[in-house]
Amino acid sequence: MFIKVLGSAAGGGFPQWNCNCANCSGLRNGTIQAQARTQSSIIVSDNGEDWVLCNASPDISQQIAHTPELIKKGVLRGTAIGSIILTDSQIDHTTGLLSLREGCPHQVWCTPEVHADLTSGFPIFTMLQHWNGGLQHHALTPLEPFRVDVCPSLQFTAIPILSNAPPYSPYRDRPLPGHNVALFIENTANGQTLLYAPGLGEPDAVIMPWLEKADCLLIDGTVWQDDELLATGVGKNTGKAMGHLALAEEQGLMALLASLPAKRKILIHINNTNPILNEQSPQRDYLAQQGIEVSWDGMAIHLQEFAS
Repeated sequence: MFIKVLGSAAGGGFPQWNCNCANCSGLRNGTIQAQARTQSSIIVSDNGEDWVLCNASPDISQQIAHTPELIKKGVLRGTAIGSIILTDSQIDHTTGLLSLREGCPHQVWCTPEVHADLTSGFPIFTMLQHWNGGLQHHALTPLEPFRVDVCPSLQFTAIPILSNAPPYSPYRDRPLPGHNVALFIENTANGQTLLYAPGLGEPDAVIMPWLEKADCLLIDGTVWQDDELLATGVGKNTGKAMGHLALAEEQGLMALLASLPAKRKILIHINNTNPILNEQSPQRDYLAQQGIEVSWDGMAIHLQEFAS
């Protein structure tokens, strides 16, 4: 299985355009050691040539420009993106669909709840009907495995996770199970497995078995502490209110990761305020000591070594 991180930051990217927190100003001024990041999305493939896009970041055009694998050779116009899977209806995971309009129609997999949000409060499906057939919706049912034509060896399972619906959704603060899913991806040819969960508010009995059997975790690393936005002076929302499990809380993400057997544990969807973005911070050192990696834009992950 081939995985490439197109964007590793949370909403707003890093540095965030209107933020002068210690991280954002430090990156701009060159006073911290850090890398700029676009908003989170990944691509996966079973052959390294045809790809499934998981979430469509607002930065998708920039990401494609820096990803040679997505340029389809031998055609005047085209893309190596064969299918798109959405894990939620958040702005930072769906707005990029608008930038892909010239390539319509696109095959888009998402839950009925996500599709409802994207045809009402943020009607991307409705708008893009005017571009060559728009977005062709394929309904995915949580916990029922499915495949896409472009990568036949990959089997996807959407796992409901406890998080939140977008601020524009009528289900904000009372989400249904289909509003947020993780993706368990298995290469059925060799047994390699990945769990992709860029939004995780709380582990529960549904997600835990999938976390425990994945070879590689590519998982929500949004905030270091739950009150991080308040502590840095840039906001009032807690990580939990936004639907994210903080890393350093007593029963936070680091404690969860320590209990899991995955061979690789990699953080994605990292907020601009998170001190782990500073590569010389004590928090970053602590992650390294725990064997937890921090993804970056362009990071390639190959799971051949996990083949059975």
